[in-house]
Amino acid sequence: MLRRRFARGLVRARALRCRGWWRSRTLRFRITTVVGAVALVALLALSRLGVNLLYTTLIAAADNELHTQAGVVVTRLEQGGAVADRATPPSIRITDTAGTPVDGRGPLPMTARDVRDLAAGRAENVFLEGTATRWVADPAILPDGSPRLVFASGDLVGGATLLARAAVGFVVAGLLAAAVVALAAWVATRAALRPVDRMRAAAAALPPGRRLPVPAAHDELRALAEELNSLLARRDDAVTRLERFTGDAAHELRSPVAAIRAQAEVAVAHPDPALAEETLREVAVEAQRLSGLLSDLMALARADAGQRPEPEPVDLVEASRAAIDRVTEGPAPELLAPGVALAAAGAAEVALVLDNLLGNAARYAATRVRIEVLPAGRVTRLAVSDDGPGIPEADRVRVFDRFTRLSQEAGGGHAGLGLALVAALVRGRGGEVSAGASAWGGARLEVRWPAP
Repeated sequence: MLRRRFARGLVRARALRCRGWWRSRTLRFRITTVVGAVALVALLALSRLGVNLLYTTLIAAADNELHTQAGVVVTRLEQGGAVADRATPPSIRITDTAGTPVDGRGPLPMTARDVRDLAAGRAENVFLEGTATRWVADPAILPDGSPRLVFASGDLVGGATLLARAAVGFVVAGLLAAAVVALAAWVATRAALRPVDRMRAAAAALPPGRRLPVPAAHDELRALAEELNSLLARRDDAVTRLERFTGDAAHELRSPVAAIRAQAEVAVAHPDPALAEETLREVAVEAQRLSGLLSDLMALARADAGQRPEPEPVDLVEASRAAIDRVTEGPAPELLAPGVALAAAGAAEVALVLDNLLGNAARYAATRVRIEVLPAGRVTRLAVSDDGPGIPEADRVRVFDRFTRLSQEAGGGHAGLGLALVAALVRGRGGEVSAGASAWGGARLEVRWPAP
């Protein structure tokens, strides 16, 4: 049992090594090898078929000739001719139905089984002293009514030589043809892959912002070039967004860090207890701002990376009530909603979206903030309205960009990431966001989530 398992493990290891070696070869080598092997097998099979056809043809011709020779003797015997006639050639033998010779020339050079098969009408190859002889037998009825068998034979030396030469010729021709096919496959594969090599070299030396040349022919290479250009466009766009995001983030992080540093330096330079308390209070505010900015940046990074759980039914009405309870500044929001309104999202995402929308409304609202939850078939709408200064029509799309602040004073030092985070979370679930005007002249921010 152990020996068998060891043998199986050895065979499996060799198979894995062979598979790894094959996969490490170039595509051109693998295509050429497969085409050459298939061509060789097919041509060798055709060679074997050709030899078999030639053998069948030669045997049929030999049998016809032998039956002709035997037919002459059968006609003579049926017309009353002598059985033991010296004019009968040595290749013709005459026997009774049991295979006993009656022509006075000694026993037949074959076995009793061969005699039975020949008497049954089947031609036979009889091997005697390394030489193959072909035999056939035809029945004859003498004038007195007694049956006889007329055997005719012929050697197959010439036919065997011809078959051997034909077989060698077929095999050599098959090998040469397979080699030609393999060479043609190598050349054709090289020619077919040359545009891919050129495309690879062009892609390696392609500067930012440039695209690969698209072939004129509408073939697979054109489709590949177009897909690569689309990939490059997405890459350049992602790099541009990342650079802009990194620069904006560095700028926004520098402000609170510089403020904290300056206040700390003032506190060190002027060790006044009253001034130190005020400085620490301002440092705490800036630290809270910095902490909020870092939290928003991390949430945006997770949203961009697509790190979100599977969607689940979330009740927006219940989530809105919980968000209202978390509001600590600005007017108390009012809620207009049905009993239950479900959205396909994540509970943490919904809470984060509501907190940002309510926080934005609280910063700009004068006296009123309203949350509306409206089920609408395949989507569930959530709108937050306020009576603040509103959003200019020209800025209602730009307001969802990162680090966008329409009013520095009203923004309260915020980095402008809240609505960008809302857009990223909602759009990541296949939803939509939009900005408009409320009934009081302020801003109305609407979110549409897919219904579960």
